[in-house]
Amino acid sequence: MHAVDNKHRTSLSGEALALIYMGIIAFSAQKTGFSLLLFPELAALSHDVFTRPQGKWAGQPWQLVITPTIAALFGLFVVRHTNFNAIAITLIVSVSLIVIKLLKSTIAPAISAGVLPMVLSERSWIYPVGIFVGLSVLVLVLLIWKRCAPKAPSLSHEEEIDSKVIDDLETPPHDRFWSVALVAFVLVLGTLAQVTGLFFLIFPPLIVVAYEILGHPEIPGWMERPILFPVISFLTASVGLVFCHVFDAGFVGVIVAMFCSIAILKIFKVHMPPALAVGILPFVMKAPNYRYPISVLIGTVALMLYFASYRRLRESTWLK
Repeated sequence: MHAVDNKHRTSLSGEALALIYMGIIAFSAQKTGFSLLLFPELAALSHDVFTRPQGKWAGQPWQLVITPTIAALFGLFVVRHTNFNAIAITLIVSVSLIVIKLLKSTIAPAISAGVLPMVLSERSWIYPVGIFVGLSVLVLVLLIWKRCAPKAPSLSHEEEIDSKVIDDLETPPHDRFWSVALVAFVLVLGTLAQVTGLFFLIFPPLIVVAYEILGHPEIPGWMERPILFPVISFLTASVGLVFCHVFDAGFVGVIVAMFCSIAILKIFKVHMPPALAVGILPFVMKAPNYRYPISVLIGTVALMLYFASYRRLRESTWLK
């Protein structure tokens, strides 16, 4: 019982630190007018590294800065030379994958950093600067947290399995056809987004999740209950949208939205960092409205159907 209480306190301390960090970043973005400091994936990254300081992402602190910054630079370069289109998005994702591989990085949210300028129509070179500054602060806090955080108690057998599943999802993909499957998914859904004008059908955290599950289709976890991802993402998107309007996109709204998103993950008992980024996205959108959570729902359902089809094909003879 004592070990369980210690583990619970350690987790709560990490979550509290993530909330404080996001609050400071959002407050700084609001007061300085440097809105691009508020990179939505900071919510996912901060929650993961502060609650799991021995995890894969926390184990590559400087890659946390370098990988997303390089992807952001390339993504912005592409956006400055074209408008929203499926081919451009696919190119950004492909180059982001190459960057991750060449750097031997585990930081999948770098893909989100590359794609975000496209869906936001962001063309300012300040964007990668904001990515770099926000992530640099995150790493500094992480290094201090690793020294000061209470020592985590021994995990039960079930908890060790859950922790290994999370770590495995954050390692480089090893499935034979994952890259082809991911690029095909991005191209098809990007085309649908382009045709319909619903750009957030292919919201950046969705591609991060696609990267994780298509690259590790054999790993058990929340994807064994695929309905969870669309439900949770729709809920966090809705929460983010509501509090963005209630608090006029202010830093208090960011804190409340993230707090509620964490609560949603706890209710469903899943570790799904990209869902936290989904809740922060409305705060960096120009005019978020009801179409955002609807787009998120459609996009997540599309990914789950695609993943189910891919896993079935993977189990067939010709993919073995």
